[in-house]
Amino acid sequence: MTVKTILRSKKLTAIIVGCLAAILIGTVILTVHFFFRFDLSTQLPVFLEGQYSVNDGDWKNIDLDHPIQDNFKKITFKGKFVDDIRLYNQLTISSKNIWYSLKNSKGNTITEYKYYSPEDTYKFYMVDNHYEEFFGKEYLDKEYFYEHFFESNPLASRMPNTPGYNVSETDLSLIPQDDRESDTYTLEVIYPYEGRFNDFSDCFSVLLSDTNGKYLQFFFDTLPVIIFFVLICFFGVFFFPIASLIFGKIDYKYLVFGMMIFFWGLFMIAHNVSFDLNMWITDESVCLLLTAVTNYIFILSIIIYLKSNLGRSITRAIANCVAIGFLILLVTFIILHLTNVMDMHASLIYMFNYTTLCAIIMAVLLIVEIHINRQAYFTLVSWIPLATTLVIDAVNHYLHFAVFDFYNLGLGLTMLYQIIRLILDLRAQYKETIRYQQMQKELYEAKVSVMVSQIQPHFMYNTLSSIAMLCKIDPDTAHTATITFAQYLRSNMDSLKQTKLIPFEQELEHLKKYLYIEKLRFGKKLNIEYDIQTTDFMLPQLSIQPLAENAVKHGISKKRGGGTLTISTRETETAYEIEIKDDGVGFDTEAPKKDDGRSHIGMENIRTRLKEMCNAEIIINSKIGEGTVATVVLPKEDQNNENTVR
Repeated sequence: MTVKTILRSKKLTAIIVGCLAAILIGTVILTVHFFFRFDLSTQLPVFLEGQYSVNDGDWKNIDLDHPIQDNFKKITFKGKFVDDIRLYNQLTISSKNIWYSLKNSKGNTITEYKYYSPEDTYKFYMVDNHYEEFFGKEYLDKEYFYEHFFESNPLASRMPNTPGYNVSETDLSLIPQDDRESDTYTLEVIYPYEGRFNDFSDCFSVLLSDTNGKYLQFFFDTLPVIIFFVLICFFGVFFFPIASLIFGKIDYKYLVFGMMIFFWGLFMIAHNVSFDLNMWITDESVCLLLTAVTNYIFILSIIIYLKSNLGRSITRAIANCVAIGFLILLVTFIILHLTNVMDMHASLIYMFNYTTLCAIIMAVLLIVEIHINRQAYFTLVSWIPLATTLVIDAVNHYLHFAVFDFYNLGLGLTMLYQIIRLILDLRAQYKETIRYQQMQKELYEAKVSVMVSQIQPHFMYNTLSSIAMLCKIDPDTAHTATITFAQYLRSNMDSLKQTKLIPFEQELEHLKKYLYIEKLRFGKKLNIEYDIQTTDFMLPQLSIQPLAENAVKHGISKKRGGGTLTISTRETETAYEIEIKDDGVGFDTEAPKKDDGRSHIGMENIRTRLKEMCNAEIIINSKIGEGTVATVVLPKEDQNNENTVR
């Protein structure tokens, strides 16, 4: 099936229409987001005006216009509610990997999120609030309560240091208006993990709103971004695999690139929705797990994609080991998380260290490949924006010169570059496919032309006449000549079916049959010599015989007394060369072509086929009275291609 046929197919048309429809829908939603948004809520770094202390240190003034980027194990805020809080009825706190509690000046808890052990849970329900009538009196027994209460949620985290991702809402209307305006409150936030500090702005977010403020914020702020990255996922799943199918096969490079684009979209969706996940997934630990896994799978897809740009077997084997090691480590930490041994956030330092090691190894492998693989160079360069922004983020982590992460910008630039480069590659491949099909058409026409020129009536008449004379003079030679002529005709017919490069030995055998027949015709007037120094290369079929035919027909046969035709091959450092040399009458290479009413497309077709199929060229030198030399130069670097048949 040709490219044009596939492009006309209804299935591909439906896919293109679907892509355009998805892009149109995404554009409409983004337009609504940017131009018709209604501000029904207020998002703040924290909801108190006053001071805060990091790790029991000095007190600092709270600046509501800038996110708090301090690293902390414990951070304490004290002060009054912000003025805007009187305009809203709902306080929503979104948190990642932290515990917190909000208390008023009397020490009463307004809202909190902390770990409840089975003992704390039993005390809260059965002792403090006397819920035995709701649960049943049998729950008064602690062991019975522990066994049956937690059965309802088997995935619930029971690790004291796993807050996960949490969204909690507080009804501000339950707080008296006077207290909301004048009372002093204390907010304590604790990061429970050992050995590391957390950036406050990355783990705590506040939303003031009326009813359903979190859902409205999700619709206006998060949903358009999600739809955009859903389109990215769609783009990765369908565009590149289908693009490779258009050319008649599934290209591994495009397949893994589409996979990487898909997981990039999933990672960005999880990254943007992470503060909202707990609205739909009730288990905070599972929210953490899903977000972490999408991140690590995206990293794994990058490793696999980088491996697809490696050509050497040893570098690919090393890359396979890196990818398998990353997968084993990821599966291990998922199991540890689900079995409540170590959660995914605690394993971050191990995954980060291994990811850094993987990045260094893959960079080294690509550098090794650069000398033999230009693709590896462009791939390595394309990841420079991401590497640069990671370094900037690392510096910003300590100096705090910016209030946003550069990582996503660098990742976006890198992925955009990858997409553009692959699209341009697809475009070039599409043009190459069209050009190859046109070349095949010209090849077929050239073969027919060459075949007809060799089987034209006067050629067959002369050959059969020579064989007829030999039947009386030398029957054995006539028998051999008949078989050779039959093989020559069959070889010409078979060449019409061949569209790929063939070994030189095969072309040489066909040439020898032709010259054997010509030798029968011209006898002692035609001498043939061979100087074959190398045969280990490929070339288009019927590309040498026409040159030898010209030498015999227009050079040697027109010289009184005949001459010698020499066929030689040699290997240079960069190419294989075939030389067809005659000492015939020669011609003036600078003279204009004669308008003799004959078609001269044969030689041009040979030049075109040699150029298109193996980037070869024909160099012709001739002197009147001395002869002609036609040299075919086949570059070595173009010998191994998909048009080769061995």
